[in-house]
Amino acid sequence: MPKQKTVLYSEAALVIIMILNSCAVDLMLYSGSGISAISSVPYALNQILPFFSLGTWTYFFQLGLVLILMILRKRFVLSYLFSFVIGLGFSVMLDVHQIWISQLPKGLIYDLIYFMISYLAMSIGIALSNQCLMPIIPTDLFPRELVMIIHKPYANIKISFDLICLAITLLSTSLCLGNIQGLGLGTIITALTMGKAIAICQRQLSSHLQFQRYIHHRSVRTHSA
Repeated sequence: MPKQKTVLYSEAALVIIMILNSCAVDLMLYSGSGISAISSVPYALNQILPFFSLGTWTYFFQLGLVLILMILRKRFVLSYLFSFVIGLGFSVMLDVHQIWISQLPKGLIYDLIYFMISYLAMSIGIALSNQCLMPIIPTDLFPRELVMIIHKPYANIKISFDLICLAITLLSTSLCLGNIQGLGLGTIITALTMGKAIAICQRQLSSHLQFQRYIHHRSVRTHSA
Protein backbone atom coordinates (compact mmCIF):
# COMPACT_ATOMS: atom_id res chain seq x y z
CA MET A 1 0.00 0.00 0.00
CA PRO A 2 1.54 3.34 -1.06
CA LYS A 3 2.40 5.75 1.74
CA GLN A 4 -0.18 8.52 2.17
CA LYS A 5 1.34 11.97 1.66
CA THR A 6 0.61 15.04 3.74
CA VAL A 7 -1.31 17.71 1.81
CA LEU A 8 0.27 21.16 1.86
CA TYR A 9 -1.68 23.95 0.23
CA SER A 10 0.39 25.79 -2.37
CA GLU A 11 -0.66 29.21 -1.05
CA ALA A 12 0.67 28.33 2.41
CA ALA A 13 3.87 26.99 0.85
CA LEU A 14 4.33 30.29 -0.98
CA VAL A 15 4.19 32.26 2.28
CA ILE A 16 6.70 29.85 3.84
CA ILE A 17 9.00 30.27 0.83
CA MET A 18 9.04 34.08 1.03
CA ILE A 19 9.77 34.07 4.75
CA LEU A 20 12.29 31.21 4.64
CA ASN A 21 14.33 32.33 1.62
CA SER A 22 14.55 36.00 2.61
CA CYS A 23 15.57 35.05 6.15
CA ALA A 24 18.21 32.65 4.79
CA VAL A 25 19.75 35.35 2.57
CA ASP A 26 20.04 37.84 5.46
CA LEU A 27 21.25 35.22 7.94
CA MET A 28 23.97 33.99 5.59
CA LEU A 29 25.19 37.53 5.06
CA TYR A 30 25.16 38.18 8.83
CA SER A 31 27.21 35.02 9.45
CA GLY A 32 30.14 36.67 7.67
CA SER A 33 30.51 33.71 5.30
CA GLY A 34 29.38 35.81 2.35
CA ILE A 35 26.01 36.37 0.77
CA SER A 36 24.22 33.67 -1.22
CA ALA A 37 25.10 33.54 -4.91
CA ILE A 38 21.62 34.48 -6.12
CA SER A 39 21.61 37.61 -3.94
CA SER A 40 25.23 38.56 -4.59
CA VAL A 41 24.43 40.78 -7.58
CA PRO A 42 21.83 42.93 -5.71
CA TYR A 43 24.22 43.09 -2.76
CA ALA A 44 27.04 44.32 -5.02
CA LEU A 45 24.75 47.00 -6.47
CA ASN A 46 23.73 48.02 -2.94
CA GLN A 47 27.40 48.46 -2.00
CA ILE A 48 28.22 50.41 -5.16
CA LEU A 49 25.04 52.52 -5.17
CA PRO A 50 23.80 52.50 -1.55
CA PHE A 51 20.96 54.98 -2.04
CA PHE A 52 18.71 51.91 -2.59
CA SER A 53 18.31 49.18 0.04
CA LEU A 54 19.27 45.55 -0.56
CA GLY A 55 15.57 44.73 -0.91
CA THR A 56 15.04 47.39 -3.58
CA TRP A 57 18.07 46.27 -5.61
CA THR A 58 16.81 42.69 -5.32
CA TYR A 59 13.51 43.85 -6.82
CA PHE A 60 15.33 45.46 -9.79
CA PHE A 61 17.45 42.33 -10.28
CA GLN A 62 14.36 40.14 -10.31
CA LEU A 63 12.75 42.40 -12.92
CA GLY A 64 15.80 41.88 -15.12
CA LEU A 65 15.54 38.09 -14.77
CA VAL A 66 11.85 38.15 -15.72
CA LEU A 67 12.61 40.24 -18.83
CA ILE A 68 15.40 37.84 -19.86
CA LEU A 69 13.03 34.88 -19.58
CA MET A 70 10.42 36.61 -21.74
CA ILE A 71 13.09 37.38 -24.35
CA LEU A 72 14.18 33.73 -24.36
CA ARG A 73 10.54 32.61 -24.62
CA LYS A 74 9.97 35.22 -27.36
CA ARG A 75 6.54 35.98 -25.93
CA PHE A 76 4.75 37.65 -23.04
CA VAL A 77 4.18 35.22 -20.15
CA LEU A 78 1.55 36.33 -17.64
CA SER A 79 2.73 33.97 -14.89
CA TYR A 80 6.11 35.71 -14.93
CA LEU A 81 4.39 38.93 -13.86
CA PHE A 82 2.83 37.12 -10.88
CA SER A 83 6.31 35.89 -10.05
CA PHE A 84 7.52 39.49 -10.18
CA VAL A 85 4.82 40.56 -7.69
CA ILE A 86 5.84 37.73 -5.35
CA GLY A 87 9.42 38.92 -5.74
CA LEU A 88 8.32 42.28 -4.35
CA GLY A 89 7.13 40.54 -1.18
CA PHE A 90 10.47 38.74 -0.95
CA SER A 91 12.35 42.04 -1.33
CA VAL A 92 10.30 43.66 1.45
CA MET A 93 10.95 40.68 3.74
CA LEU A 94 14.71 41.04 3.16
CA ASP A 95 14.60 44.51 4.72
CA VAL A 96 12.31 43.30 7.54
CA HIS A 97 14.55 40.36 8.50
CA GLN A 98 17.62 42.62 8.60
CA ILE A 99 16.07 44.46 11.57
CA TRP A 100 15.93 41.48 13.96
CA ILE A 101 18.86 39.51 12.57
CA SER A 102 21.18 42.45 13.24
CA GLN A 103 20.40 41.99 16.97
CA LEU A 104 21.65 38.38 17.13
CA PRO A 105 24.87 37.58 19.04
CA LYS A 106 28.13 37.30 17.10
CA GLY A 107 31.06 34.91 17.43
CA LEU A 108 32.75 32.11 15.48
CA ILE A 109 30.43 29.35 16.76
CA TYR A 110 27.35 31.53 16.29
CA ASP A 111 28.43 32.41 12.73
CA LEU A 112 28.92 28.74 11.86
CA ILE A 113 25.46 27.93 13.21
CA TYR A 114 23.93 30.85 11.26
CA PHE A 115 25.55 29.63 8.04
CA MET A 116 24.35 26.04 8.48
CA ILE A 117 20.79 27.19 9.27
CA SER A 118 20.74 29.58 6.31
CA TYR A 119 22.11 26.92 3.92
CA LEU A 120 19.49 24.38 4.98
CA ALA A 121 16.68 26.95 4.97
CA MET A 122 17.60 28.16 1.49
CA SER A 123 17.84 24.62 0.09
CA ILE A 124 14.41 23.73 1.49
CA GLY A 125 12.91 27.05 0.40
CA ILE A 126 14.06 26.72 -3.21
CA ALA A 127 12.98 23.06 -3.31
CA LEU A 128 9.53 24.15 -2.09
CA SER A 129 9.48 26.79 -4.81
CA ASN A 130 10.09 24.20 -7.49
CA GLN A 131 7.31 21.94 -6.18
CA CYS A 132 4.55 24.24 -4.95
CA LEU A 133 2.52 24.70 -8.20
CA MET A 134 2.50 28.48 -7.74
CA PRO A 135 4.29 31.43 -9.34
CA ILE A 136 7.58 31.73 -7.48
CA ILE A 137 10.30 34.28 -6.75
CA PRO A 138 12.12 35.24 -10.00
CA THR A 139 15.53 34.18 -8.67
CA ASP A 140 14.09 30.67 -8.13
CA LEU A 141 11.96 30.79 -11.29
CA PHE A 142 14.88 31.65 -13.58
CA PRO A 143 16.86 28.37 -13.35
CA ARG A 144 13.65 26.30 -13.25
CA GLU A 145 12.41 27.87 -16.49
CA LEU A 146 15.80 27.48 -18.16
CA VAL A 147 15.48 23.73 -17.64
CA MET A 148 12.47 23.76 -19.99
CA ILE A 149 13.98 26.29 -22.41
CA ILE A 150 17.43 24.76 -22.97
CA HIS A 151 16.67 21.19 -21.79
CA LYS A 152 19.52 20.74 -19.32
CA PRO A 153 19.47 19.16 -15.82
CA TYR A 154 18.34 21.51 -13.05
CA ALA A 155 21.42 20.97 -10.87
CA ASN A 156 23.75 21.94 -13.74
CA ILE A 157 21.76 25.06 -14.60
CA LYS A 158 21.49 26.14 -10.96
CA ILE A 159 25.23 25.82 -10.39
CA SER A 160 26.02 27.68 -13.64
CA PHE A 161 23.57 30.47 -12.75
CA ASP A 162 25.11 30.86 -9.30
CA LEU A 163 28.66 30.97 -10.70
CA ILE A 164 27.68 33.64 -13.24
CA CYS A 165 26.17 35.73 -10.43
CA LEU A 166 29.40 35.39 -8.45
CA ALA A 167 31.50 36.41 -11.44
CA ILE A 168 29.37 39.54 -11.95
CA THR A 169 29.68 40.41 -8.25
CA LEU A 170 33.44 39.87 -8.22
CA LEU A 171 34.05 42.03 -11.30
CA SER A 172 31.65 44.84 -10.38
CA THR A 173 32.83 45.29 -6.78
CA SER A 174 36.54 44.96 -7.60
CA LEU A 175 36.28 47.47 -10.45
CA CYS A 176 33.97 49.98 -8.74
CA LEU A 177 35.06 49.67 -5.10
CA GLY A 178 38.64 48.48 -5.43
CA ASN A 179 37.97 45.32 -3.40
CA ILE A 180 35.69 42.29 -3.45
CA GLN A 181 32.48 42.70 -1.43
CA GLY A 182 30.01 40.10 -0.20
CA LEU A 183 31.85 36.98 -1.36
CA GLY A 184 33.21 34.51 1.17
CA LEU A 185 33.78 30.82 1.72
CA GLY A 186 30.07 30.29 2.31
CA THR A 187 29.24 31.91 -1.02
CA ILE A 188 31.54 29.52 -2.87
CA ILE A 189 30.17 26.52 -0.98
CA THR A 190 26.57 27.41 -1.83
CA ALA A 191 27.39 28.09 -5.49
CA LEU A 192 29.13 24.74 -5.95
CA THR A 193 26.85 22.51 -3.86
CA MET A 194 23.39 24.00 -3.45
CA GLY A 195 22.09 22.73 -6.79
CA LYS A 196 22.66 19.18 -5.56
CA ALA A 197 21.28 19.97 -2.08
CA ILE A 198 18.08 21.36 -3.62
CA ALA A 199 17.66 18.22 -5.75
CA ILE A 200 17.94 16.07 -2.60
CA CYS A 201 15.39 18.25 -0.77
CA GLN A 202 13.00 18.02 -3.72
CA ARG A 203 13.11 14.23 -3.65
CA GLN A 204 12.34 14.24 0.08
CA LEU A 205 9.49 16.72 -0.35
CA SER A 206 8.03 14.67 -3.22
CA SER A 207 8.00 11.53 -1.10
CA HIS A 208 6.27 13.16 1.90
CA LEU A 209 4.16 16.08 0.62
CA GLN A 210 1.38 16.53 -1.91
CA PHE A 211 0.91 20.12 -3.05
CA GLN A 212 -2.57 21.36 -3.81
CA ARG A 213 -3.97 24.79 -4.57
CA TYR A 214 -6.49 25.74 -1.90
CA ILE A 215 -8.48 28.06 -4.20
CA HIS A 216 -8.78 25.37 -6.89
CA HIS A 217 -9.61 22.68 -4.29
CA ARG A 218 -12.33 24.85 -2.73
CA SER A 219 -13.78 25.63 -6.17
CA VAL A 220 -13.96 21.92 -7.06
CA ARG A 221 -15.69 21.14 -3.73
CA THR A 222 -18.20 23.96 -4.27
CA HIS A 223 -19.12 22.73 -7.75
CA SER A 224 -19.40 19.14 -6.60
CA ALA A 225 -21.62 20.03 -3.63
